[in-house]
Amino acid sequence: MLQNRLIVPLTDLHVVYILTIKYRGNRQMTKTTQREKALTDYFRTQRGPRKFSDVVKEGFHPAYIRSLIKSGALKKVDRGIYCLAKASDLSQPDLVTAALKVPKGVVCLISALSFYQVTDEIPHWVDMALPKGAWENKVEYPPMRYFHFSEKAWKEGIEVHQLDGCSVKIYKLEKALADCFKFRNRIGLDVATNALKEAIRAKKAKPQIIYDYAKICRVDKVMKPYLEALL
Repeated sequence: MLQNRLIVPLTDLHVVYILTIKYRGNRQMTKTTQREKALTDYFRTQRGPRKFSDVVKEGFHPAYIRSLIKSGALKKVDRGIYCLAKASDLSQPDLVTAALKVPKGVVCLISALSFYQVTDEIPHWVDMALPKGAWENKVEYPPMRYFHFSEKAWKEGIEVHQLDGCSVKIYKLEKALADCFKFRNRIGLDVATNALKEAIRAKKAKPQIIYDYAKICRVDKVMKPYLEALL
């Protein structure tokens, strides 16, 4: 039966062709590995989670991102947000995720008070300040509560905090306290006054700076008796 089988001897041309195909395959694998390593290094340098769309904007092809997700090198933090699999758990997951999903928003009111540890209130959502007329991003998680500020009030008192490798905009404490009196009917006057007392008692906020922000928020007449009583 073997005598009917046609045996074609390998020529030098065949060997060259096989080696060329193998070389191209190895080169493609090396190229892919290098790009995946560059992507891993990018996440390591950023030191925190990033949105899928933002990573693509940095020049990384979606295929390499999906490859690292499939291999387990990247893990999902939330929908469309990823970080290195070996990264530590986030210390402020709700604030970080909210900041990534609503980049124009500023953490305010009860969420800000909780961040500065001047309230016993447990935030059931992330309070976000937006300028009047700004679009409210639909976010499934974390639960969001939006507040619209005048352009001037929205811009004043913004601080950028580095949380888990991400830049999160949060109003400084004095501004957050003034905002709480501005929106006292929505969050409760008792929440605002108790936070004011604790902030001044713990010397975390300066009364004069609070009053300056109260003028910007047009609640200086409302806050003045409370501030005078605490001095």
